[in-house]
Amino acid sequence: MKAIICGAGIAGLALARALADRGWEVVVLEQARGPRTQGYMIDFFGLGYDAAEVLGVLPRLQELGYDVEAAVFVDANGRSKGEITYEDFVRGAGGRLLSITRPDLELALRESLPEAVDLRFGIAPVAIDNHPDGVRVTLADGTELAADLLVGADGIHSWVRAQVFAPEQECLRYLGFHTAAYTFRDPAVHARVQGKFWLTHSVDRQMGLYALRDGQVATFAVRCSADPALPDDPAAVLRAEYESLGWLVPAAVAQCPPAGELYYDQVAQIVLPRWHERRVVLLGDACYAVSLLAGQGASLAVAGAFVLAEQLHQAESVDEGLDGYERLWRPIAEEKQRTARKSVRWFLPQSRAGLAARRAMLALIRLPGMNKLIAKSLAGKPSALVTELHTVGRGQS
Repeated sequence: MKAIICGAGIAGLALARALADRGWEVVVLEQARGPRTQGYMIDFFGLGYDAAEVLGVLPRLQELGYDVEAAVFVDANGRSKGEITYEDFVRGAGGRLLSITRPDLELALRESLPEAVDLRFGIAPVAIDNHPDGVRVTLADGTELAADLLVGADGIHSWVRAQVFAPEQECLRYLGFHTAAYTFRDPAVHARVQGKFWLTHSVDRQMGLYALRDGQVATFAVRCSADPALPDDPAAVLRAEYESLGWLVPAAVAQCPPAGELYYDQVAQIVLPRWHERRVVLLGDACYAVSLLAGQGASLAVAGAFVLAEQLHQAESVDEGLDGYERLWRPIAEEKQRTARKSVRWFLPQSRAGLAARRAMLALIRLPGMNKLIAKSLAGKPSALVTELHTVGRGQS
């Protein structure tokens, strides 16, 4: 069996590894000229952690992970307004949680690919011919590829989804925020933020800083915006909107890279009535983006890839495998989306009253057991799906 995967992000790479392990011939097409270097620090746990363990990439993720002591909220003068320690969060996840940057997660998955996987950067598909028993993909250079399955793992602005399922405006649920991420070098700032994740305690917009092991400082930014349209010059927006936050933020925005080197996007979810059509299927943010509000996008990308590969492996036909994937995975993804939407109010305070409420919540977290309780509520309902499928799969092999 042969699969063409559009997108060499977390979902696409995880699926390439999982399918290759199950004997599939895999081609991965990525429009970008190379791996991305910008992205958030994420907490990786839950079903994705389980899937990473099954796929054999967990030891490498642990090597690349960071020991984060706490998340600290500071005012414009750098004074702490509250702190969340990570120890209870890790304990609440049974020790199965690590902090890692998205580029490093992609690196680990890329390194794990067997040599037989054909990973192509700088390649863009331009047409899809979808049939009940196979699919043909035409590339920009006129080359045609035939396969048993085409997977759209090409992110929230998926080209595959637009060609086969629905235009973006019909399935994107905007959540009212814009977000950005980039890295820069500043030894003084790096020394100030070492070991902890620092966030501004601010209204309508927020910037976070954390130190990377290579001497760079990673920056995360989010702001409220009623308009989902992305700006023509996001770097200019960052400088204009965030500099007034004070503390170390002016130094960070002064080193904001140009638009081509900056990650900038909407905070949104994708809602579709169906994830597969004939021999085309969607995976990850292309069909069930949960948004950064859920904090589990990367985890769900890896776990969803495992579920898709395992269902295809266990089923008697590709069609049956695709049906099984959607039947098992859709309820989990949709539950995580609901959890994210419930968190909009506290995610970024939009008034002084909201800021005071968050500060009160930070104080509450210090009480015994509350950190663990809040961590579990943010994670949503637990699930053993990956472990159960792996057990069944081993029994069949």
